[in-house]
Amino acid sequence: MRTKHTFRLPPALAGQLAEYALRKGVSQAFVVETALASFLSPDGSERMEAALGRRLDRHLRQIERVERNLTICIEAVALFVRFWLTATPATHENADPAIQAKGRQRYEAFVEALGRRIAKGQSLADEVTIDRDVGSDGRSTTD
Repeated sequence: MRTKHTFRLPPALAGQLAEYALRKGVSQAFVVETALASFLSPDGSERMEAALGRRLDRHLRQIERVERNLTICIEAVALFVRFWLTATPATHENADPAIQAKGRQRYEAFVEALGRRIAKGQSLADEVTIDRDVGSDGRSTTD
């Protein structure tokens, strides 16, 4: 035997209920009954907590990958700047215009190469991971 209940819903919620029931092909009473059963079940909060935990774990792994890639990027730029500063002689403001033009040309080539690399989806982080996982003898370091 079923007990009849009468209650009022805000128009927006009533519209959502009607739309959901229509989309699923079930009655509004069935949707409300199922929602109440889920809400009032003792393990409902545990299931919700487990789902939230899985979602947080996934986000944590994504953040850790971003942090790893950012660390690699920062180290690569720092290493490049260090090598560049030690290998490139300083030029004066009144340096030869040909030297200044060559510097601008090299910079433009660098920016173009970087743009092509980003457009292709190539990643220094992926290359570093591959290089780290494969030793100098060509065998995997995890073997």
